[in-house]
Amino acid sequence: MMLRWSWATPRLALAPAVVVTLVGFVGSIVWTIYQSFTQSRRFPEYVIDPARWFSQYERLFANETWWTALQNLLILAIGSALAIVFGFILAALIEREKFGEGLFRTVLLYPLAVSLIVTGLVWRWIFNPSLGIEAFLRSLGWQSASFNWLAAPQTAMYGIILASIWHGLGFYMALMLAGLKSINTEIWSAARLDGVGVTRLYVEIIIPMMRFTFLTCAILLSLGVVKAYDIVVAMTNGGPGTSTWTPAYFAINAYSTRSNIGFASAAAVIMLLITLAIFLPLVAATAWQARRREAARG
Repeated sequence: MMLRWSWATPRLALAPAVVVTLVGFVGSIVWTIYQSFTQSRRFPEYVIDPARWFSQYERLFANETWWTALQNLLILAIGSALAIVFGFILAALIEREKFGEGLFRTVLLYPLAVSLIVTGLVWRWIFNPSLGIEAFLRSLGWQSASFNWLAAPQTAMYGIILASIWHGLGFYMALMLAGLKSINTEIWSAARLDGVGVTRLYVEIIIPMMRFTFLTCAILLSLGVVKAYDIVVAMTNGGPGTSTWTPAYFAINAYSTRSNIGFASAAAVIMLLITLAIFLPLVAATAWQARRREAARG
């Protein structure tokens, strides 16, 4: 009896979490997919017209703003990836220079302590021509200085990328630093004895050994990019015009402003497919790297 109870206890403890996950997560996904095939507007409908199965998706991909949102998603992904690159560079510098490591790590991790809404508001003030960098440069006598990126459709998205990099840089730096510390110190010593240059050491030895860390950072970055909404609202609210709309902003706007559940659900389903297209290969590659590590240790 004791054996049976010990077997059942953890499963009973996990049962509420499993039920909540199935209902709240899996259930909501299934409901959203179903609604994307209906003609639901302000209130959900539960009848699917066989002749108009994909009408919401046809409307979605005929919408120019949706294509703008997808383009911005790609730009944001490429730009935000610089946070991983700079995070690795900072981690390498801190790892080589032990003095002040704790201070630098704390300072660089500080932006992560504030929400993306606060980050967006801070950078909105920084880009404000009356309060931010432009006003400061002009006060120094540089009257032609212009740093109002958020006012122009051509540069507004780059302002959001800059704020995103600032917010996530410390986090990726900490992950890279942990990856660097996990490398056997004998490798560094052997490289010095062989006269291997620093650049060659990192490019040919250290970075390949940190593939697992880079994949982990890529997974976390991709999830954050696909759901990017709050920083857009705080900095530009989608403007100027629709130049900084993202898929997440588009989906929420379709529901809150247009009161169209079916249309918003279709956008959300495409976001899910984009996430799976990015997430699943990265997870598979990470699992493969983990198996290779275990095999090498065995």
